[in-house]
Order: sequence, then structure tokens, then C-alpha cells
Amino acid sequence: MPVDRNMNILIVDDYKTMLRIVRNLLKQLGFDNVDEATDGSAALQKLREKPYQLVISDWNMEPMTGLQLLKEVRADTKLKETPFIMITAESKTENVIEAKKAGVSNYIVKPFNADTLKAKLNSVLGAF
Repeated sequence: MPVDRNMNILIVDDYKTMLRIVRNLLKQLGFDNVDEATDGSAALQKLREKPYQLVISDWNMEPMTGLQLLKEVRADTKLKETPFIMITAESKTENVIEAKKAGVSNYIVKPFNADTLKAKLNSVLGAF
């Protein structure tokens, strides 16, 4: 089944420039229905108000980190199946392992480009 480019995507980052970069990369790939949140708690509120088919979240945020958000999403019966891609500047093996244990769908290390994002989306959503 082809990927629905009209799906609702939530991007989460406390850094406005990064939100803009990810939004622009998604737009290049044909995804326009993108909402933003600037921390994990705001993202969780949005996720509970509207259905999203994908979350792309930064790891390092305050007051709720991307990892805490991921754990909350996976613990919520209504949200637990939502594909979740974590973005981080940290490429430490223990972070990748911790995110995998928490149920992350995939992982992107900064900096990255449209090709990297597309490859990760393909692995999570299927080819498009």
C-alpha cells in the first residue's frame, strides 16, 4: 500500500530552526500536513487531541525529553502503535539501545539530509 502523503505528522524540537529544517525536508518529500511542538509535554497534548500517523522528535528537550515522550506514547493504548523517529546529535550506542528498548521505530543522527530522512521514512512507513 502506498504511503499517504496527506498523513498527519508531528515534529517535536525545542529549537525553532530544527523544526523549520525538518518541515522543509518533509515538504521536499511531499508531506504537507505537519504540526509542531516545542517540547515533549506539548507534543503529548497534541497527540491526545488529534490523530498523527508519525512523530519525529528530538531527543534533548526540556522539560520532557524525546525519550520520555516516546515512553509516554508507547504506554498509551491509543498512541502506542504510532511510528516514532528520534532525532539526536548523540550517536552513542547506549542512547540507540535505550531508544530501541523504549520502542523507537527508527533513529536519525544530526546532521542529516532529505535522502537520510527519506530512507528512515521508507523503513518506518514503507516505500514511497
